[in-house]
Amino acid sequence: MATQKPSFRPATKADAATLAVLVDIAGEGMPSFMWSTLKVPGQSVLEFGRDRARRDTGGFSYKNAVIAETDGEIAAALVGYRLDDPYDLQGSLAEAPEIVQPLVRLEAKAPGSWCVNVLATFPEFRRRGIGCELLAVAETKAREAEAPALSVIVGSWNGGAKRLYASGGYLELANEPAILFPGSPHEGDWVLMIKLLKETG
Repeated sequence: MATQKPSFRPATKADAATLAVLVDIAGEGMPSFMWSTLKVPGQSVLEFGRDRARRDTGGFSYKNAVIAETDGEIAAALVGYRLDDPYDLQGSLAEAPEIVQPLVRLEAKAPGSWCVNVLATFPEFRRRGIGCELLAVAETKAREAEAPALSVIVGSWNGGAKRLYASGGYLELANEPAILFPGSPHEGDWVLMIKLLKETG
């Protein structure tokens, strides 16, 4: 059966549950660990994630997400936004759990960049070029926001993600030893990758 080309649209609150699953895929289980420490008794981890995605504010909000659909199903999502410039490193570190602090230190090295916070595709839709198309969407949004660069943080163990971003013109800028959640199968560094944007016009 022929596969439709993906279409892209802004996320809505109705996408929040799917966004929670995709952000956990992108974060390789770290989001669900963090949510497990924040949820109230009787609340499931994904229910908490869904509530986070339904918010109108914050980085992980449906308002910062783009949905990719193909064959009538949600296939992937992009969540991104422009980082503060100047970036309040000390204030952000004070608010961040220890496990997140290496990520905060890396973000601070890319102030004002358009941060690709989440880019995830469900397994059955991979190897169709959707990730590359979402990177093009991210670049369009970065230019609209007049950001000087795009930024993303990936695990040194995630060769597939590093290759995807490298193929899109992202270069490794800095790294921090990763503090991983209990039971994580990985070890290594968080790697900040940057793509500088040339001014147009």
